[in-house]
Amino acid sequence: MHGDKPYNPDMTEKSSYTIDVQVETRFVPDQSKPGDNRYVFAYTITLRNAGDVPARLLTRHWMITDANGKVDEVRGDGVVGEQPWIRPGDAFEYTSGAVLETSVGTMGGSYQMLADDGTEFDAPIPTFTLSIPRTLH
Repeated sequence: MHGDKPYNPDMTEKSSYTIDVQVETRFVPDQSKPGDNRYVFAYTITLRNAGDVPARLLTRHWMITDANGKVDEVRGDGVVGEQPWIRPGDAFEYTSGAVLETSVGTMGGSYQMLADDGTEFDAPIPTFTLSIPRTLH
């Protein structure tokens, strides 16, 4: 052993390969039709590379659950038609949308990333809630 550090996957995962995911959501009333069980939500995602290796977002995997317990699983390449390459300290932001049959639901999942050194890793998307604003009468 020529001064090699013992392999520790937890240390490696957290330091070099870390994407912080932040989410903001909003209800889109002009595209929604509650009478037809159609509720449209927009979400803005900010991906920040908190690791020390540049990485490209290859694919996404979403689990979208409505209040009836109906789950839509969505997989696809990139986000909004892009596969952004994010340098350490940089961020990529995009806005997309989801249509639910109920006025409340949740989304969560992960992005599959490829670091410049060839390492593939997942960036978890914390589960967040989509819901119409509460109205006061």
